[in-house]
Amino acid sequence: MMGRGLAGSGFRRQVASYSFLIPWLIGFFALTVGPIATSIYLSFTDYGLMAPPQWIGMENYIRIASDDPRFWTAMNVTFTFVLLSVPLKLAFALAVAVALNKGLRGLAVFRAIFYLPSLLGGTVAIAFMWRQIFSRDGLLNRGLEYLFGYDGPGWVSSPSTALYTLVLLAIWQFGSSMIIFLAGLRQIPQDMYEAASIDGASRARQFFKITLPLLTPVIFFNAVIQTIDAFKAFTSAFVISGGDGGPIDSTLFYTLYLFQEAFVNLHIGYASALAWILVIIIAFFTALSFLSARYWVHYDD
Repeated sequence: MMGRGLAGSGFRRQVASYSFLIPWLIGFFALTVGPIATSIYLSFTDYGLMAPPQWIGMENYIRIASDDPRFWTAMNVTFTFVLLSVPLKLAFALAVAVALNKGLRGLAVFRAIFYLPSLLGGTVAIAFMWRQIFSRDGLLNRGLEYLFGYDGPGWVSSPSTALYTLVLLAIWQFGSSMIIFLAGLRQIPQDMYEAASIDGASRARQFFKITLPLLTPVIFFNAVIQTIDAFKAFTSAFVISGGDGGPIDSTLFYTLYLFQEAFVNLHIGYASALAWILVIIIAFFTALSFLSARYWVHYDD
């Protein structure tokens, strides 16, 4: 009887435990697994919301690879943005973190100020402000004309400069990386710098021989996170270009092109195929980062 009682008590505890998981399981299957499975299915269909999906197999993917010049334009714009914004943002964040690590007074205030752009930079309001600053009669051109007499171009309306304003906006959002770099710098033992100073090592040599090698795990983490975020960038390009990726598709981010195909042209099946290609691209570069980490990331061992 006692064994049955213990078994019954254990069963009731298991039921209670699983009952607490039910809301999460519902959300997981309804909001994660369900949409993922639906998106995979729709990527093999011709679906435009007005009629039931028509199975077409690999035609969406074949069209993307062989008969869609805007896809390759979006790829070129996105890769240019990633290759420029990620290294520059990390370099700037590291430089600010090194400066803040020198024991400044009011460090908490400076840290909050520098972190603020990361909270606000991805908002629609900041994108509108950015467009006003870099427009033909914006704040930047007024300042250049007042200080140097230079009549600047419309930075966001010129195909040769529009993308670089978005890169600059991405760099400005360096706060989260800076906070992580600062935490990593605080973990480096100070006696290593003292020993290097006694041996006559300059500050530059200490940075490249001590700081950077010991900070490589943090650099790796920031690089992976920022690369993924850069591939997913959308709001700034949408607002600054007016939603069309202009001028002349110079700011046609991949996510913006996906949005146009899905919600402007109502090519839901085609957009689903574009979305899964983006997933594959991000997964590929993330895996490549982890494979390369063994050659340049240094841990305690």
